[in-house]
Amino acid sequence: MLTGQPGYVWALAWFGALLGLGLAAGCRGRAPYENKTVAELEAMLRSGDAAAAAQGAHGLSRLGSEARPAVPALIEAVYSKDTLVRENAALALAKIGPDARDAVKALTETLDDREWTVRRQAALALGQIGPPEARTAIPALTRLAQDPDHLVRQAAKEALAKIRK
Repeated sequence: MLTGQPGYVWALAWFGALLGLGLAAGCRGRAPYENKTVAELEAMLRSGDAAAAAQGAHGLSRLGSEARPAVPALIEAVYSKDTLVRENAALALAKIGPDARDAVKALTETLDDREWTVRRQAALALGQIGPPEARTAIPALTRLAQDPDHLVRQAAKEALAKIRK
């Protein structure tokens, strides 16, 4: 059937067949954080494995304010050595919103992160936490509004507008 076809066609055919077998066998492309409790996601976050921690933080972000009990673990995670863990922890804190007010100091410090994605997410989180708690971040956010990255500048300006209300 595929006689004389280039190698990549064979590879695609095999991949498709294997995928079909996997789906028929019940493989589900479910994310590791799906259908997990806050406690289970927090355990992933604290596991010491960067990939699991990033997934745990992302899972907590999907729960929004329901993830409030994990705020202390998320605060620790914004200091992780792994960029994706830091970014997802800040995302989760943003989704928790005002109930993440204990994270303002850590998020403010994270505005100096070497990675623009983390700086951006920390700024957005501070904006979601809002006043009065996040007002202490105004000087740092004002400096961040001059960041070399335009997405970081935009996030800082959005956060400042929300906090100054």
